Amino acid sequence: MPGAALVSGIIIAVVILLLITSCVKIVPQAHAYILERLGGYQATWDVGIHWKWPFVDRVSKRVLLKEQVVDFPPQPVITKDNVTMRIDTVIYFQITDPKLYTYGVENPIMAIENLTATTLRNIIGDLELDETLTSREIINTKMRVSLDTATDPWGIKVNRVELKNIIPPAAIQDAMEKQMKAERERRESILIAEGEKKSTVLVAEGKKQSAILEAEAEKEAAILRAEAKKEAMIREAEGEAEAILKVQQAKAEGIRYLNDANPAKGVIELKALEAFAKAADGKATKIIIPSEIQGMVGLVKSLTEVGKDD
Repeated sequence: MPGAALVSGIIIAVVILLLITSCVKIVPQAHAYILERLGGYQATWDVGIHWKWPFVDRVSKRVLLKEQVVDFPPQPVITKDNVTMRIDTVIYFQITDPKLYTYGVENPIMAIENLTATTLRNIIGDLELDETLTSREIINTKMRVSLDTATDPWGIKVNRVELKNIIPPAAIQDAMEKQMKAERERRESILIAEGEKKSTVLVAEGKKQSAILEAEAEKEAAILRAEAKKEAMIREAEGEAEAILKVQQAKAEGIRYLNDANPAKGVIELKALEAFAKAADGKATKIIIPSEIQGMVGLVKSLTEVGKDD
């Protein structure tokens, strides 16, 4: 039967093609395959195309080589001063040896979680509450070193460990909130006191500057008043001197006129009259004038009239 033979040949070809296709494996980037032959470890496949024998070889595990992050639930721990708190951690790890990761531990993630809990309890047990709350970086470093050393036989490298959250008991939280509130109130009081102090200093400085400016203004005013008084006295003295000069000039002119009109006898008689006038000035005194002087007065009057006629 040629038709039956043709169908059988097609079926056999399809089966062979399927077997060949199932034997060809492509490993993608950042992955590794563990190949077992007859139940035993055969090889670790890296990125690329690989061949496995049918019915003899099998890929037992596909391993992701990227850095992975696992967030563990909060773990109860007790501090050195007997305070129970809950801490949840985040682990960043990477598989460096797929063979050890496959055959080293049954459940690597669970093993890392339990190892993290025990390591965290050991580290926190040596610290008090305040140190635990303020020493996250120290705790992270100690845990990373401890976990990295413990996971080396499993082909796992722990890159980072982070304490995601530290949850103290409710009573401790209330006490901490009251303490923080008191600290904030203390800082507020200090700031208010500092502000009032600065304000008082500024007011005092302002008053000081005002007093200095007022004193300087009063000083300037006194100087200006003294200068004005001095200037007035100088002006007055100059006026008196000028008046005296004018009087003397007038007297000199009169004497010159008398000298031109008559000899020195008239001048002498005129001086005598001035002396009598000064003696009688402001005094109720009777003065007897000699007849010669009376004649001299008449002479002066005549000379004055003659001068006017000229």
